[in-house]
Amino acid sequence: MTDDSRATRGWRLAALSVGQVVSWGVLYYALIVASPVIARDTGWPVALVTALFSAGLVVSALTGVVTGRLLDARGPRSVMTLGSVVGVAGFVVVALAPNPVAFGLGWLVVGTAQSAILYQAAFTVITRRYGARRQGPMTILTLAGGLASTVFAPVVAGLLTVLDWRATFLVLAGILAVVTIPLHALSLERSWPVHGPHHHVGDEHSVRSVLRTRSFWFLEVSMIAVTVALYSVTLAAIPLFTEKGMSFELAAVGLGLLGAGQVIGRLLFVLLPTASRAWVPVAIVAALSALLLVVLALTPGPAAVLIGVGVLAGAVRGAQTLVQGSAVADRWGTRNYGAINGVFAAPITITAALTPAIGPLVATGLGSYAAMALVMAAVAGVAVLASRWS
Repeated sequence: MTDDSRATRGWRLAALSVGQVVSWGVLYYALIVASPVIARDTGWPVALVTALFSAGLVVSALTGVVTGRLLDARGPRSVMTLGSVVGVAGFVVVALAPNPVAFGLGWLVVGTAQSAILYQAAFTVITRRYGARRQGPMTILTLAGGLASTVFAPVVAGLLTVLDWRATFLVLAGILAVVTIPLHALSLERSWPVHGPHHHVGDEHSVRSVLRTRSFWFLEVSMIAVTVALYSVTLAAIPLFTEKGMSFELAAVGLGLLGAGQVIGRLLFVLLPTASRAWVPVAIVAALSALLLVVLALTPGPAAVLIGVGVLAGAVRGAQTLVQGSAVADRWGTRNYGAINGVFAAPITITAALTPAIGPLVATGLGSYAAMALVMAAVAGVAVLASRWS
């Protein structure tokens, strides 16, 4: 590779990474920070506000199937640039919504944009651009995406101290427009080469042919099970920790450190074996999930130990994001990655959107969050078994 080529790829990776920080910060984390303020100012229940946001995530999963096909067929420049434009428009609708119906419609538009500019689309770019050398760039990309909450949570909170939530969201829509539209328009490939890096003629797979394989469905079951287990417990870390005697404040610190653990996990992703069989990274993540959830369920304390285990669980969750992003290319190559990954990721994304409710519902039914964590460890165990045939 020439120096100019390296410089071009470096600029393109940096631009894509910056776009992920801003896109995740505006289209995902802003609502999480602002939801209590929105509920207070509008009188809408917090549960309704977050449910409408979750509906947008479900739309993102469903439209991701079409978006993946478009990314393969047309290249990323037009798709992701248009995605940014749609994201800005949807966020403006959210900001100006006079009632919950309009607010929800705005999030449905935003969900369409999310499928075109967040990780699923970015992973397609990385996979098609780098081929077998995607592991390092994909790690860098998700490390940048992991900074979105670190950067935007205080930014959104600060804006809310001087502006109302509607003005805050309009400012954020402006940031999204000014940063991501030109970045996507100027840095992304107009179209893909006929044969990407490390592509071999004859190794092409279509969505239809992949869906007929046993390994696809075992992989799907495994990744859904890991997602349900890890997300249900880690997103319920505060009630789990307080149930074990921590103060709310200390439990909140534990949750924050768990999020930091995801960054560690993304760094450790580069250490997972790449020359081994494709099912091995999935099995490792699933087995570590089961083990750590059992420890979280059965360990009464002290707080430092529980938080330490939580950080490790966060690290596994961070690695799981990258294992999922690589799974399709590891098995079926890069040629039709966008289309195949769109179908593969849709059920997982929908599941992830439901996990904030799944954990508390199971805990209520079983009588404790510790019991819920044990059940989720068993679910992760199912993922270990399924991974062997993935």
